[in-house]
Amino acid sequence: MKALGVRHTKIACYTGYVTQAIIVNFAPLLFVTFNTQYNISLTLIGTMITVNFGMQLLIDLLSSKFVDKIGYRPCMVAAHLFAGGGLLLLAFLPDVLPVPAVGLFIASAVYAVGGGLIEVLVSPVIEACPSENKKSEMGLLHSFYSWGLVAVVALSTLYFVLAGIENWQILACVWAAVPFLNAVCFLFVPLFKPVEEGKGMSVGALLKSRMFWLFVLLMLCAGSCENAVSQWASAFAESGLKVSKTLGDLLGPCLFAVCMGISRVLFAKFGAKLHIKPALMISAAGCVGGYALCAFAPQSAAWLGLVGCGIVGFCVSIMWPGTLSFASATIPKGGTALFALLALAGDVGGMSGPSAVGAIADGFGGSIQAGIAFGIFFPVVMFVAVALYREKKRTAASEEENVGDDAGKTEQ
Repeated sequence: MKALGVRHTKIACYTGYVTQAIIVNFAPLLFVTFNTQYNISLTLIGTMITVNFGMQLLIDLLSSKFVDKIGYRPCMVAAHLFAGGGLLLLAFLPDVLPVPAVGLFIASAVYAVGGGLIEVLVSPVIEACPSENKKSEMGLLHSFYSWGLVAVVALSTLYFVLAGIENWQILACVWAAVPFLNAVCFLFVPLFKPVEEGKGMSVGALLKSRMFWLFVLLMLCAGSCENAVSQWASAFAESGLKVSKTLGDLLGPCLFAVCMGISRVLFAKFGAKLHIKPALMISAAGCVGGYALCAFAPQSAAWLGLVGCGIVGFCVSIMWPGTLSFASATIPKGGTALFALLALAGDVGGMSGPSAVGAIADGFGGSIQAGIAFGIFFPVVMFVAVALYREKKRTAASEEENVGDDAGKTEQ
């Protein structure tokens, strides 16, 4: 039997991001169904997103302390087991418990534990794999989240058409197989650490770095920009644009994901030639335009709102992987703590953006377009933050010595 190598590690990491796409985007396809089947308000459904990202946020915070002590491999396996287990609970708990919303929240919390660990672990593992272009590898990795989103939306929609939306619990069990199988893969593939054990920067040292706080702000905005649209794209297309459930799923989150995936593949191919500051500014400006189309497209030209979803997907694509690569290059000894804290910041944004959209939509009589209009705030903040930044010195990098090439060091 041929020994497993770096290629297998990357494939497992790519599947990890497909898992992340499943646990983040499957439930939002059912928001309208939850609203009608369980009589749950849009605000309470928005709280599901808060529970999901809030739990991921907690795991992001704690993982900076325990991942290096426990090891990458057991944490990666556990992450996928939590993800699969949470999807199984989603299928059964709402109908078993007397209060369906409690079942939804418990299931969200369980698979969010897996999502939080995957988010913290996969990026540094890819960053540590031997590669000539780390930025492109990061872009390619994150493109698999987009393609996973496309698969979730397209295959789920096909299932709903053939088997009926009322049988969604069966599909939740099918999707749970993906993380369970990938957990087995992570038992055997070689894993690489971003820095030598014990030589990564401490949380305290990172908190004293001014550059680190810039990356925190950028990740906050990136998470908000992406999820304020993606988490509500299906409900937006179905309720706000008055299209069918099937068209809402295909022309909302699916279009968003396809555009985001294409952009991330392009980023992986040409990322080495891009200067990250102007690229982030262009992305933020494009998101403002996309949000405006989503929010203000008239009912007589509903297709403009769908175009807006695609524009946001294309423009938001480089924000998260671009910021991670920029941070890793600027703070090379950040290690697990850096990726964990930046994932924490991204999840804070991913939690606050969609929740704000839901609350404001309820405040305006269920108008999701009104909620998305508020979302323009996030790309505006990112544009201003990047525009005002003037790099005089690589302060964070100069505070610490370069780690050197640790790509060849594998975890036992």
